[in-house]
Amino acid sequence: RPHTTDDDGLLLLRYYHTKHRTTMTSMAYNTAAGLGGMLKKGHRNMEGLEGATIRNVEACREISAITRTSLGPNGMNKLVVNHLGRIIVTSDCATIVKELEIEHPAAKMLQLAAEAQDFECGDGTNLVVSFAGELLSQTEDLFRMGLHPSDVVAGFSKAGDKLLNDYLPPMAELVAPMVDGTKKEELERVVKPVLAAKHLGSEDILAPLVAEACLGTMSNSGASTISVESVRVAKILGGDITQSHVVHGFVALRGLETTALSAKDAKVAVFGCGIEASATEAKGTVLMKNADDLKSYNKSEEKKMEEIVKGIADAGVKVCVSGGTVSEMALHFIERYGMLCLRIGSKWELRRLCVATGATALVRLGAPTPDEMGHCDEVYQREIGGKPVTIFSQNEGSKTSKLSTIVLRASTSSVLADLERAIDDGVHAAKTACKDGKLVPGAGATEMELSLKIKSFADTCPGLDQYAIRAFAKALEVVPRTLAENAGLDQGRVLAALGAAHVSGKRCAGVDIDAIGVTDASGVSEETKVLDLYSTKASAFRLAIDASLTVLRVDQIIMSKQAGGGQTRG
Repeated sequence: RPHTTDDDGLLLLRYYHTKHRTTMTSMAYNTAAGLGGMLKKGHRNMEGLEGATIRNVEACREISAITRTSLGPNGMNKLVVNHLGRIIVTSDCATIVKELEIEHPAAKMLQLAAEAQDFECGDGTNLVVSFAGELLSQTEDLFRMGLHPSDVVAGFSKAGDKLLNDYLPPMAELVAPMVDGTKKEELERVVKPVLAAKHLGSEDILAPLVAEACLGTMSNSGASTISVESVRVAKILGGDITQSHVVHGFVALRGLETTALSAKDAKVAVFGCGIEASATEAKGTVLMKNADDLKSYNKSEEKKMEEIVKGIADAGVKVCVSGGTVSEMALHFIERYGMLCLRIGSKWELRRLCVATGATALVRLGAPTPDEMGHCDEVYQREIGGKPVTIFSQNEGSKTSKLSTIVLRASTSSVLADLERAIDDGVHAAKTACKDGKLVPGAGATEMELSLKIKSFADTCPGLDQYAIRAFAKALEVVPRTLAENAGLDQGRVLAALGAAHVSGKRCAGVDIDAIGVTDASGVSEETKVLDLYSTKASAFRLAIDASLTVLRVDQIIMSKQAGGGQTRG
């Protein structure tokens, strides 16, 4: 060790003292600063009943108020302009909450619950948001009465368990279930109320189309299982909804490249690449000394392309489908050998065509093997609304994969998009019904009956949670009340008449939306014809209750400063 002087030792001692003091200062916690001294600068903190719980309830109530007016067949549309400037006109709750880009964490929970319901059942999303928002709105009066959030959570949990386990299952015994999912009439009975809730007046036209498309995707074994992905929608602008029809097969929204426009009992070759001369991976230079070299070069390229197309034709292929460009030279030889050629730019559409025909998308250009080729009973070009479309049609009993396409016609793109969403919900409902065919009365009948039973249950509970259980029962009335309000009826009068009908034993009594403007009409149908799926209703109640309890259990919100630069103020 080298010799150190007294000055060097003093400097070393000062360094150690300074380093130790800096470390201790950084680890010190200023107790006077509270939570602000512990977290990074720029964070936000809200806690307590007024600071967090009430604010969360208000946010959920606001999002519920937005979607509630879209509930039921007479629900109003919302016009949403998203961040890309796209205009969406719809009454579908899942689409509305998705396009609103909600930032509040509590309201975001209702959005996630609605998306989960849309993914599982396709229908009942508005019931989730409306019922959850009404449940949380009822808690404000309970908090003013002095109830603790724990008492409210306990009451809601008890009422929810009683509803899902004891009161809702007997409601399915009041209506005959869907017995056979392979019958078109049975599917129409289930699908029609779902379509009417989304697009009132079109359900009599759309329900047979959806039922026929779903039946076309079922296997020949007789099992009533429906794949949602196997029912596609082709939207063609112009005409009206009565011109819509079902194609058992695939519809490409573009015409054929060749002059030949039809082929029957055709083998189909699908190429994921373009049908053209492939470019070399490495750059190269071709040296041509005279005109003969240039002629022979062109002829060799033509000869190679002719060999490829001839090999495809000799394999028995009648239809070539390309995922890329088709060169003029390749198209010339395809015409010479009498084949059809179609170009599809979307890889998703190409994948659906492979499903419809049983083909395999090839990444090499050449003759396909028998296993790689698909089959189609008829391929032809047709003009619909001035737009050429190519149809790959399969006959009944075809052994290839099942796929149905509903060709939709409407006057505007907004109506087309809304009809597509309605059909998607209808297909989901048909799929759910094939799994569980139990049905319950609709038009607010189930909710009103459950509300009366939950009120009776509250009278048997001795604790403070009985107030929360009564609030739960009152929240169930939001469905018949909103249906009456959206239909232009006197909601107070309708609720009173509906409650009286259920008390007198008419358990299937629901709101009659057709009673608008009818003199002395009570607005109540004693035996409603509207039916809802039991599994969809149970899933909606479960998700709404879970989302509400999650929001109520939050007593503090801590938000960090958002990453990135500050936003410019306009």
